[in-house]
Amino acid sequence: MRAARALAWREVVRFLRQPSRIVGAFAPPLVAWLLLGAGFGSSFRVPGGGGASYVAYFFPGTVVLVVLFAAIFSTISVIEDRREGFLQAVVVSPVSPLAVAAGKIAGGTLLALAQGGVLLLLAPVLGYTPSVAALVPALLVLAFVALALTGLGLAIAWMLESTQGFHAIMNLFLIPMWFLSGSFFPAEGAPTWLRAAMAVNPLTYGVAALRHALDPGASGLPSSGLSVAVTFAFALGAVLVAAAVINRYPAGPDRAALRTRRKKP
Repeated sequence: MRAARALAWREVVRFLRQPSRIVGAFAPPLVAWLLLGAGFGSSFRVPGGGGASYVAYFFPGTVVLVVLFAAIFSTISVIEDRREGFLQAVVVSPVSPLAVAAGKIAGGTLLALAQGGVLLLLAPVLGYTPSVAALVPALLVLAFVALALTGLGLAIAWMLESTQGFHAIMNLFLIPMWFLSGSFFPAEGAPTWLRAAMAVNPLTYGVAALRHALDPGASGLPSSGLSVAVTFAFALGAVLVAAAVINRYPAGPDRAALRTRRKKP
């Protein structure tokens, strides 16, 4: 546990010493939120949303996007740690692979939750009036989402050797996952195949659970109970996958095998 705590705290210290990461995690989602909100504001109507503006509709998705970016920036440090030799030193030490996974996931989740939680402070400005009691389930949902995305990002980053490869996976997998979560547009009115893709996307239920927490009267969403249950299962599954990957491949990619394959004509 001491090793896991030390690794988690290292992630926090590294984040605080890199102000550019704060800008990188907050700025792109906020710019997208403002620009898309302004652009679609006059033409977009939320099904069953009454007079809710698109800026307000897009807000829970923006919070989840901040969490996603924070998880990405946190887990990409695995590749940097391996390149700098820190990860090899940890792997050959008596620290168990599961402690490494626990420390990395705990640190990344804490950072993602903190950044998403700060953005939740803007909720009253947009017309959401969650009580203090309602903020507790909102933060709990956000913690599950942060845990899921950090675990998923760690499992992917652990098996990659380059940050370019991670960005490619991010653009191919994680960002489309967010687009299909109901953050950007509602499932109602979408083509059948798109609704089916959104229904099997676990992040859809995280965004829906956050909407329910901020606005108990929100309609056109999976039920609150189902959304929380799926989000919790997503978080648990992602953590187990990350732990299994690190336990199975403690040294990451098999570099010797990669070199052998590269030498073959």
